[in-house]
Amino acid sequence: MSESYDAELEEIKKRKLLELQRKMEEEKQRRMQIEAILRRILTPEARSRLANLRLVKPELANIVEQQLITLAQSGRVPVPITDNFLKKLLAQIYEQTHRETHIRILRK
Repeated sequence: MSESYDAELEEIKKRKLLELQRKMEEEKQRRMQIEAILRRILTPEARSRLANLRLVKPELANIVEQQLITLAQSGRVPVPITDNFLKKLLAQIYEQTHRETHIRILRK
């Protein structure tokens, strides 16, 4: 009984490992496609800025990348996208998402 349980457990582990490897490969392929598109639509300075953003805020970098790709594919922005355009886009995103915190101290 223990041997069949161990064999079944090993089979499940193998399937999970294969599934994980497949997902990692798909993610790697998707990332390579995104990088290829970004190389075509961004200037080197803009790509460098986006890479720096990815180090600090990876989630935001993913959102910005998707927006840039969508804008470029729909023809709504001139290609190549410059560093100045990227700065303006990031400033707009910052203004939309940033909340200023005010602390008021009331004294009796």
